[in-house]
Amino acid sequence: MKQYVVFHEKGEHNWGAIVPDLPGCVSIGDTLEEVQENVKEAIALYLEVLVERGDSIPQPQTQVGFVEIAA
Repeated sequence: MKQYVVFHEKGEHNWGAIVPDLPGCVSIGDTLEEVQENVKEAIALYLEVLVERGDSIPQPQTQVGFVEIAA
């Protein structure tokens, strides 16, 4: 099982999700929980299309880190 980094962003009226290692794989939802479920489906469909086309599945590359800043 692969794990891909997903960025969740709160918008003015909904939530968005971006998967940096799968270009164009994005999703939206009214709540954080909804976008988390929606992006799982988006990733599954994205990978399914790659397999159907005979393309290789990208390996996860993106890493997440935090930087502490004195405010």
